[in-house]
Amino acid sequence: MAEANPFDHSAIDDVIHGRLRLGVVAYLLTVDSALFTELRDKVGATDGNLSVHLKKLEEAGYVGVEKKFVSRKPQTRIRLTSAGRSAWLEWLARMEAIAASTRQPTSRI
Repeated sequence: MAEANPFDHSAIDDVIHGRLRLGVVAYLLTVDSALFTELRDKVGATDGNLSVHLKKLEEAGYVGVEKKFVSRKPQTRIRLTSAGRSAWLEWLARMEAIAASTRQPTSRI
């Protein structure tokens, strides 16, 4: 059986790996849920940019989005799903494997 290539980047989850989405998922790991405005401020995004990236995360099943009205004002709350948490752990393991492989000398032909 062939040994896995530690430098294989094809297993990296592109949905999480995008910089803004990475920040969103990382922040959501630290809270039960976040208001849209709170998340926007934490990751330093514009409303439109964050909306686009949340849509991609939602389509992947990584976040849940709840919209409601509070005192006649719209409120959007975002939470990380169990699938999102699992995807994060897989992404993190892949990054750690790649990083670990850079610490080991490779043989050159």
